[in-house]
Amino acid sequence: MNVGKEPPSLLNVLLLHLFRDRITAPNAEAGIEHLAASADCHAGSDEWRMAVTEALAAGYVHDPVRLPAGALQCHWHLELTPQGVGAARLANCVTGH
Repeated sequence: MNVGKEPPSLLNVLLLHLFRDRITAPNAEAGIEHLAASADCHAGSDEWRMAVTEALAAGYVHDPVRLPAGALQCHWHLELTPQGVGAARLANCVTGH
């Protein structure tokens, strides 16, 4: 039970989710919708966008817009960097999730 503890930040929820599952989508809007639907947290799309922006600025995730070799259009891939993996492991120890 988590009595007396504040809930994990949305950034930590994002890191823990990405530690278990990378997100691939045709565009950012679909990726954020997938993240909001699959993560165990009730937050709006704007809050998830801010968490992704914060993770990107901190170097926890790779740039999500990618153009794979031979592709005709960009795709949105959200995955952790090595620094993000370390932060997710630390968040996991702190939250116990």
